[in-house]
Parts: sequence; C-alpha cells; structure tokens
Amino acid sequence: MYTKYNWFILALVVALAACHKAETVNVSKALVVTSHPITSDSLKGSISGTLLSGKTYYFSADITINAKDTLLMQAGSRLIAVGSASPQITCNGTFISLGTEDNNNYITVPDAQRTFANAGKGYWGGIQCGESSGDLILKWTHFEFAGGPAGQAADLNVFAPGDPRNNLSYTNINGNVIIEDCWFYGSQDDGMRILHGKVSLMRNTFEDCGTTGGEAVNLKNGVVGDVGYNLVIGAATNAFKISNSGGGPIENKTYLYNNTMLNSGFRQLKSGRGGSIDYEKGASGKIYNNVIVNCRFGMRLTGDADITNIAYNNQQFYGNDISLTSQFYSVDGVGKAASADILGAPKANNPKFKVYDVDQFDYSAVKPPLAQSAMPQAIVTVSGGYDFGLLASSPGYQKGTTSFKAQRTVPQGGDFGATTLDPNADMGAYPTDGTGNKHFTSSLTSAK
Repeated sequence: MYTKYNWFILALVVALAACHKAETVNVSKALVVTSHPITSDSLKGSISGTLLSGKTYYFSADITINAKDTLLMQAGSRLIAVGSASPQITCNGTFISLGTEDNNNYITVPDAQRTFANAGKGYWGGIQCGESSGDLILKWTHFEFAGGPAGQAADLNVFAPGDPRNNLSYTNINGNVIIEDCWFYGSQDDGMRILHGKVSLMRNTFEDCGTTGGEAVNLKNGVVGDVGYNLVIGAATNAFKISNSGGGPIENKTYLYNNTMLNSGFRQLKSGRGGSIDYEKGASGKIYNNVIVNCRFGMRLTGDADITNIAYNNQQFYGNDISLTSQFYSVDGVGKAASADILGAPKANNPKFKVYDVDQFDYSAVKPPLAQSAMPQAIVTVSGGYDFGLLASSPGYQKGTTSFKAQRTVPQGGDFGATTLDPNADMGAYPTDGTGNKHFTSSLTSAK
C-alpha cells in the first residue's frame, strides 16, 4: 500500500510533468553524504566518513582508511598536510573526492607553501593505496606538493624506505581508478603511478611533476583503460610511461589519445630517456591524436613492447630546435612516422594554440639535463592564464581520427562513475567543440 509520503511524491512528479514544456524547473543538487560527518578539524589514525563542504581539515601524521571503510570529500572541502613528518594517506578502503567545477577540492599544504619555488619539496607523502583497497575516485581536485621520502611503514612492493613517494599509487588489479578534471602539481617523483587496476584518466592537468626523474603518469602491468584530454607541462621525464613491468596476470592495455604535452623530459639525469610518450616492456594499446610540443623525446616505442598490439597515428609534433625534431620518434625505439602524423623541420607546423607561446624558450641553447631552477616558470607551469585550444588555422585542427572508441573499463556516469570521452576530430586536449580539458589556469592560480 502507498503511504501518505508515497502519495505526496507521486503527486509532485505528476505536477512537474504537467508543467508547460517552455518552463524550466530548477532543482538544487543535494550534497553527496556518506555516514559519519567529520566535524573535528584535526585528523589522525584511522578515519572514515565525510569531510564536509566549506570546511578545512589538517593532518600532521599518517592517516589510514581501513579496508571496507570510505572517506569522502564533499565539494569545497580542503585537506591540508602540516608539519615536518611528511605524512601520507594510506588507503586500504575507498577514497572519493567529489569537487566540482565551481567548487574545487584541495589536498595540499598551507597556502604559504603553495608556491612555484616549493615544487618538488615533498611536503607530504601522497595517497598510497594497498593491493586490496577499494576504488579511488577524484574529481575537480587539486593534488599538490606530495612525494616526500617513504618511512619504515612504506609498502615495500612500491617503495623502499627513503625513496621519494608518488603523488598517488594504486595497486588493486580488480579496482577502479577514476580521475577527472584534477590538477597534479609539483610532485617529487611520479605524478601518479598505477601498478594495477582499471582506469579512466580524463581532462586532468599535470604541472612540474618530478625533480631529477619521474613521469607525470606511470602505468604498469594490469592497467587497462583510457587516458585522454590531459595536459602535461614540464614533466621531469615522460608525460606518459606505459609499461607492462611489475608482474601480474593481465597485460597493460592503455588507449592514449587527445592529450597535449609540452616541455617535458629535460630534468631526467639518465641519457636517452624521457620526453612525452613511452610504451615499453610488453605494453599494448592505441596512441592517437596527441600534440607533442618541445619535448626532449617524442614517441618512444621500444622493441620489447607488444608492438603487434600497438596502433598509432595522427600525432602532431613541434620542436623549435633540431635536437628535438630529430627525436620526434626516439632513435632508440622502433616507432616510425605514421601516415597522418604532422611533423617537420624546426619551427615548422606551429600548433597555433589560442594563448601560449611555444617559442618563449629557445631549446637550441639547452644541453640536458637541466635543474628545475634552470627552467623558467612558464616552461614547467603557467603563471597566468593559457588556452591550449587550437585555432582554425592550426595544423591539428580536424586532423584527428574518430575511428575507434574508448574502452570504458570503469563504471560510467553519476557522482561515482566516469565521464570517459571518445577520441575527437581535433588533435590535443582542448578540442574546439569544448568537450575536452576545462582548465585555463595553473593549479596554483585557480580559485581557492
């Protein structure tokens, strides 16, 4: 039988349905809340529950999300690492940060430390997920200044004590990693390292990741999924490293498409390594529609990658010096220029971004490796506004392929699912239809 409440809801639905088609009914979206709202502003030990919108929380020692527990950040919440102990968030359960475009979340350090000069300092230990953790879901979240050295409690499968930690690590081969519209800034080592799991990494921005080494995105054995519409600027080594190393029953199969990467690879101390895209050690997948600008090396496909199951084409390359153009396809790899690639001599095929000068740094005077301090701020991040969208006169405008679809290996839709985009006919992370990356300022200068 219907209760009075049921009848009220039914009447409301009927009334709304009867509204004239020209009328608009605006219903405010409710905040997503799990159990146990957290009211204390200081976190320590084992935690679970909800970090509330508009509130700031602090932690000075390691905090842990236990197995089967969930920590959820509502839109507009801030989680601040303080002190000198370089604390980490150990996730054996599920971590969810649901920022929005109008109300970002922050996992970072105090404002006084959020400066360009402090990139790579490793003030805290990042989010480190165990091999049986739950899902990791981050949306519209600023993730900054992590990577401090691991302590004695570090997961030895990932770090030795004293090693710099990644901004985040994930190791559950059966889990889901959904990261959308987030900023990763100033890590000491990798921006993220996913050792196993199903992934959708969409529309994120990686700035100044790594010091003397480190990738923006490092995906290992057992990773299957989609990486698209990301901006990488000033990574120490590669923008994207895709490798089947690490052991496990599932081969890495990553679709990497419609990403834009600039000025990467120059801080790597080891010769012959680092720059933009690196597929190696049995990795497979598809590589299309990417824009690679002034990177130390372009595409690197090693002979030990699963070359038979790698398909690639429709990349746009730009370099303002012959040292870069001669390595659009790394000479120590087996990749070759493809039929729909855009590439040429130094300063040919300027990508014609709407707001960004690709020639503001003269790479003819550069002899890598460079210290972080030797690279102007505009090379590893952008102090003002930018727009990496393409002008209609850009060589990459409408030169991408839409001949395949995303894998969509993770749940889709809603607060807890992904919005995984298919490839776009425009190259790069900012297609002219407005569906791609929505970031136009650095993580540091975005609204607080």
